Amino acid sequence: MATLCDREGVNLEDLARLRRARDQMDRDYAEPLDVPALARTALMSAGHFSRSFRAAYGETPYNYLMTRRIERAKALLRRGDLSVTEVCFAVGCTSLGSFSSRFTELIGESPSAYRARAHDDGANIPACVAKMYTRPVRIPPASQAGKPVRNGEAESDRRP
Repeated sequence: MATLCDREGVNLEDLARLRRARDQMDRDYAEPLDVPALARTALMSAGHFSRSFRAAYGETPYNYLMTRRIERAKALLRRGDLSVTEVCFAVGCTSLGSFSSRFTELIGESPSAYRARAHDDGANIPACVAKMYTRPVRIPPASQAGKPVRNGEAESDRRP
């Protein structure tokens, strides 16, 4: 029996399992999640899960989870009633330094600066539209752009 595959070689059954793990990350982003636990959700080995997730979604499971956490952190910081440290722990990060570094990498400014800045989200804009336009997007540092990729590493996975 032939298995249907997309152009990246991930079959439809694996995509359904990967979606289950991705949904868990979306739902439980504030919980401690690691690749082995997510792989169990997807009924895969950790290595196969990581490779398949990257092939299907274009980023590693860790990067996807951190993007979701930063996305939620932006909303909490816009409210202004929590400190940066409280937001860090509320979204499931355990290190303020790592949270601040990743936030700055994705958003282009520190969490403190983002919180202090006025946010005109507008009461007339639906939340789903605001979310679409405020979603974090990974931009490789200028010093890393155009460098050769090593061992399947994406430019966005490199550290300066």
